[in-house]
Amino acid sequence: MSYTPQQHRVNKKLGECLAIANQHFSREFPCPTVTYKLRGKAAGKAYLQLNEIKLNQVLFSENEDAFINEVVPHELAHLITHQVFGRVRPHGNEWKYVMEKVFNVPARTTHSLEITSVQGKTFEYRCDCTTYPLSIRRHNKVIRNQSTYRCQQCQQTLAFTGLQLS
Repeated sequence: MSYTPQQHRVNKKLGECLAIANQHFSREFPCPTVTYKLRGKAAGKAYLQLNEIKLNQVLFSENEDAFINEVVPHELAHLITHQVFGRVRPHGNEWKYVMEKVFNVPARTTHSLEITSVQGKTFEYRCDCTTYPLSIRRHNKVIRNQSTYRCQQCQQTLAFTGLQLS
């Protein structure tokens, strides 16, 4: 199997982090499977039972260093936390411990990557006091009469303006 330079960097970072975790916890952690098929605005996702990490290829291509230095350790920390501590809160104290004390990486729960290229269509909705962009998922729920949304200030039901924003 041949790897792209990006995938090689991910595998190298995983190996480095696993070696640190192995030494810290005095045990051998299995290397997770990594796929690049995650879609949407999430940078990565850890599948605890499968020992798998899915990464967003589009965001990875646009933010390679942030992925290597933050996203890969973040997702691996979820897997390590699960294997060491069992079922705990996803970004709880145990995960923070693995991030900060084991990997020496700030324990941020969300990324701040530019998501314009992966952001889905948005639609303009309004009430009497402001306008809101709703995702295509929420817009479709409104169109199918499955949901309504209210303004956070005036509590009026939001109405579609007919305008697609993106």
